[in-house]
Amino acid sequence: MTRDQVQSVHDDIAYMKALAQEGRQAPLLGGRILVTAGLVFGVAAVIHYAINSGLIDMAPVAYLILWGSAMVIFFGALIVEIRRCEGRPGAQSAGNRAASAGWMGVGLGVFVMSLAMGVIGWKTQSDAVAMIFPSLIFALYGSAWAVSATMSGQKWQWYLAIGCWIATPLIAFLIGSPAMWLGYAAGLFLFALVPGLMLMRQEPTEVV
Repeated sequence: MTRDQVQSVHDDIAYMKALAQEGRQAPLLGGRILVTAGLVFGVAAVIHYAINSGLIDMAPVAYLILWGSAMVIFFGALIVEIRRCEGRPGAQSAGNRAASAGWMGVGLGVFVMSLAMGVIGWKTQSDAVAMIFPSLIFALYGSAWAVSATMSGQKWQWYLAIGCWIATPLIAFLIGSPAMWLGYAAGLFLFALVPGLMLMRQEPTEVV
């Protein structure tokens, strides 16, 4: 290879490294989705606690209406936010695409598992399987935060991942007590709402 060809290869490599670094440093999007999830499902968990503890006198069908309504509200907001994020700077960066894929996998996993748990509860005529749900959520959230932390290089997200994994078995100790739903709400506020607000502050304001 001639000197010019060697220099051209070196320039290409440097350019690709710069693109990769730029994509890694692009601010993560989707903070509003986490805020919505933490707020909607966190409030639903508090209401669930109020019903379960007898503070609110309602028929058992209220649980189905409560969580069904929460899911409809969240998925409606999710569709709007996904469309909004498509035009944001950095949306196509490697970090954002990987984080988005990770959280999408978590969301779909939560949805299909909620359906499966509903079927199991109906077949067994028991609500015991629903008690596993909070632990499942935090286990999945921890995995999503780990992917996001790895791709973005933001170490504070590793603390969220570890916190979620610690919360997974801890909240299981509250099974059978209405307080479990308060713990679930606290976890949603801590691991979704608060970091979602932090990510929103990092988002660029310009639309490209």
